[in-house]
Amino acid sequence: MSESDSTEVRGAEVRGAGVDEIGPFDDDDAPNAAHVDPSKKVITVFVLDDFEMTRQGLSAIIDGVDDMEVVGVAGTVEEALNRIPACRPDVALLDVRLPDGSGIEVCREIRSIMPEVACLILSAYSGDDAIFSAVMAGAAGYILKDVRVDGLIEDIRKASAGESLLDPKLTQRVLDRIREGPRMDERLTRLTPHERALLDLIGEGMTNREIAAKIHLAETTTKNYVSKILSKLDMPNRAAAAAYVARIHEHDGEGESGPTL
Repeated sequence: MSESDSTEVRGAEVRGAGVDEIGPFDDDDAPNAAHVDPSKKVITVFVLDDFEMTRQGLSAIIDGVDDMEVVGVAGTVEEALNRIPACRPDVALLDVRLPDGSGIEVCREIRSIMPEVACLILSAYSGDDAIFSAVMAGAAGYILKDVRVDGLIEDIRKASAGESLLDPKLTQRVLDRIREGPRMDERLTRLTPHERALLDLIGEGMTNREIAAKIHLAETTTKNYVSKILSKLDMPNRAAAAAYVARIHEHDGEGESGPTL
């Protein structure tokens, strides 16, 4: 992704690893390099990621900063929704892909009951639909997983201070998209008619097992089809694909599925 892309956001490589894989970390990046005034408010942070080593790595980095403290961690959407209200963090770092949903869902829920919590979405994916969903959920930023450690710490500081990390051009595009409504895009042309039909079934909220039974395929074969569809559409998960289908049908005024099998 070039710097001119619509995302224009930073990122962080934290997937499935500890401290060593969370972006380059030179001596100059050390978050504690400068002494922090002890009277300065401590920024409390909640970390949501399904990989234990990633949670531990991020927690170690954040706790190593004089004016920051990790007050809670979680590995699933359910855990996060139960723990964040109790921890009441200033900032929540939320991984996009989770076993039982998405960090974007957590962001939407938490922001609806605790608007004072700044949510930062962590992802390896930079597609417009995912970022659009994050913006609509009220995220303060969408951070790609290749950010340097010092960059991540600075993003947490900015989010805690109430600053948005989203590029103004991106925000304007989101507003334009809301006004204009979803438009058919070229990604749909990448799908075969059969894949388009499967996409509609995903949009109906069907599981791989349910889709397999409906179209008389093995569940593993169906899973491969679904993965291929998500890849062609540049989408992180089936939740994003389902939301995409809903917007297409809403735009087209369709109340039923599109292409048939």
